[in-house]
Amino acid sequence: MSSLFVIDLTYLADIVEVERYLDEHRDFLERQYKAGIFLASGRKEPRTGGVILASGTRSAIADALEDDPFKKHHVAEYSITEFVPTKTSPELEMYRQPA
Repeated sequence: MSSLFVIDLTYLADIVEVERYLDEHRDFLERQYKAGIFLASGRKEPRTGGVILASGTRSAIADALEDDPFKKHHVAEYSITEFVPTKTSPELEMYRQPA
């Protein structure tokens, strides 16, 4: 069973600089969705970064993040937190683990 992770992105640069790489970042996200790694993603409000819900191993997720244009251009940093879901909605039941 894959583990679940919350990836917390924090912008390191002004939003104008971040937006220069936004289309490339969206392409990166799409590749990770197609690979089955990312489950959900979106920006924070206020717009200081983003959050990604991912499934897999910590090393696979860390490796995937190396390909993110935000990381390559040093406009965001990442915190990866593993969590064990013991209660879920029916849509996420496959990730539920015994308490």
